[in-house]
Amino acid sequence: MAKLYFRYGAMGCGKTMQLLQVAFNYEERGMKVCVIKPATDTKNGKKLLTRIGPERDTDLCFDRETNLYDAISKKFKDVACVLVDEAQFLTPKQADELASVTIDLDIPVIAYGLRLNFRQEDGGFEGATRLLQIAQEIEELKTICACGKKATRNCRFLDGELVTEGPDILIDDGKTKIEYRALCPACFEKYKRKAKLNKK
Repeated sequence: MAKLYFRYGAMGCGKTMQLLQVAFNYEERGMKVCVIKPATDTKNGKKLLTRIGPERDTDLCFDRETNLYDAISKKFKDVACVLVDEAQFLTPKQADELASVTIDLDIPVIAYGLRLNFRQEDGGFEGATRLLQIAQEIEELKTICACGKKATRNCRFLDGELVTEGPDILIDDGKTKIEYRALCPACFEKYKRKAKLNKK
């Protein structure tokens, strides 16, 4: 039986790059894949872009109302694998629909995404939380902090200062510099203490 996989990691660990490599491997062997991503991820339109160059058009950009089981069973049931980018933005129902794809259609699904939001909450990304609950195989993709240690925290900086409150999705207004960095726990605490001192 096909499986539901969840491959998670902090920002910059190469999730999208790995997804594109998996797609390439299938297609090199003459098999079709279905690459999907949520419309919530607006930064590149319908494309998947990586920091080091490779890119690809998605086969399906979905919103929170899309029934992924229906969409895949109607248009993509001949594929060898479904690959999901930015899987943290799935709804719990959509994560369950992807599990049904593996069971009813016997198509493996590999979902790539963040586990924690910038507030360091599992529940901040309901899609990631549900995937952690139901995926048959879970793998952490690793990256490093600027200090060289393993990075596990996804952090938001506004004008160079760490913030731990605010909406999950923040649109660039052109006035405030919005930046995301992957930090190790020690560097996260260092920036958090500095931000607290700056507020006093």
